[in-house]
Amino acid sequence: MTTANEAPFSSKEVLADGIVSLLKPAVEEIDERVMAVRESQADLRQHIDNLADDLKKISELQQVPIDLDPYLKKLSNARRRVMLVNNILQNTQERLSKLHYNVSKETARKKALLDPPSAGPLM
Repeated sequence: MTTANEAPFSSKEVLADGIVSLLKPAVEEIDERVMAVRESQADLRQHIDNLADDLKKISELQQVPIDLDPYLKKLSNARRRVMLVNNILQNTQERLSKLHYNVSKETARKKALLDPPSAGPLM
């Protein structure tokens, strides 16, 4: 039996609480790692752009015995793939952020149910 001060919790609420507490650290860790990968992807894209520009300048200024066009095309393809992966990571991060928000909201709601506001000191 429950008393007037105790709120009855269904097994669904207990299960949801457990899942939330289990997923929250994993979601936060994945979110941090996705952010780090996105930053490194941006750095890589910048380095690819710089290298492609340098190779174009070298090709224009000097008669190079090696045709650089195939390498420039490879760099361009690599940049395109980096951008594609970056877009996928951005979408993943947005989904993780939404999941993290929902987990935090559910945690706050559960905490509010567990800790009802007190009426203050009685006189």
